[in-house]
Amino acid sequence: MKWREKGFWIGIVVTLACSLAGKYLALLPGLQLVGALVIALILGMLVQLSRSLVVSAQPGTSFISNKFLRLGIILLGFRLNLEALADSGMKTIVLAIVVVAFTIVTVYFLCKWLKVESTLGMLAACGCGICGAAAVMGVSPQLKAKNDDAVLAVAVVAILGTVFTLIEVALKPMLGMTPTQFGVMTGSSLHEIAHAVAAGGAGGTQALDASIIMKLSRVLLLAPVALIVGIIAQRKARGTSDEKAKLPIPWFMGGFLLTSAIGTFIAMPASLLNGLVSLAYLCLGMAMAGLGMSVNFDVIIRRGGRVFLAATIGSVALLGLSIAASKLFF
Repeated sequence: MKWREKGFWIGIVVTLACSLAGKYLALLPGLQLVGALVIALILGMLVQLSRSLVVSAQPGTSFISNKFLRLGIILLGFRLNLEALADSGMKTIVLAIVVVAFTIVTVYFLCKWLKVESTLGMLAACGCGICGAAAVMGVSPQLKAKNDDAVLAVAVVAILGTVFTLIEVALKPMLGMTPTQFGVMTGSSLHEIAHAVAAGGAGGTQALDASIIMKLSRVLLLAPVALIVGIIAQRKARGTSDEKAKLPIPWFMGGFLLTSAIGTFIAMPASLLNGLVSLAYLCLGMAMAGLGMSVNFDVIIRRGGRVFLAATIGSVALLGLSIAASKLFF
């Protein structure tokens, strides 16, 4: 049993320390845009300075990168209020579907055009289209992606999300938008929830509320996208074989939807809901730290340029679509 191994508990302690450090460092003004998950990933990478520690912690980090990832995504569902999404109207949901579909298709085919590997391209596309690091981690098991691909995709969406947050805040005075329009634009165009909150907050309370609702509408699409991506990946893997394979249902995404329903329709104290969401980010932070401890830096340096270019072009196109939709329909 892994839990009886010393290395298992070393991995737990190290990744937990990285996750907690990421949580509190993300509260600092200069690091709020980066976000706790990305900071935990970076801290995990820094742990590689002690190679002996990485090796001894390996039994724990491999378990955490798998199981804690799924647990974190399930618990993250408590953040998603389905009634609030329904109250926002059909046009919010429709825009979320359009934005996610447009971004995934655009970034993925730009990656193909630039000769980026298919798995890496899909991870980056889903990260840009849905909800940044959490989307990359949610889709990664469906693609059976390597750790290096997941880390590289997370790095790309984190950097671009931060840059575009600053760009959108700077553009605010020039766009002539109402607070609601500005919030919808930020929520539909930025990659991480933290980015949408930071940019939306720059437009005031009304803009912040619109930004969060719009962003969570995209988060809701993580489950169906993971299922679709899994089916496509399975068919590619089968090739011309006539063998019937099991449908690649991401059961932890079902848990994500279940916790969303529980948080929405079962009366729970706000403090408990907030605690469960905090636990979700703690688990995800541990999974990100585990990934960071296994990243191959040579691979990132060698392969990062083309996927970054594809995601940048896709993010510019996404911003243009979001500005137009916000002004026309909100």
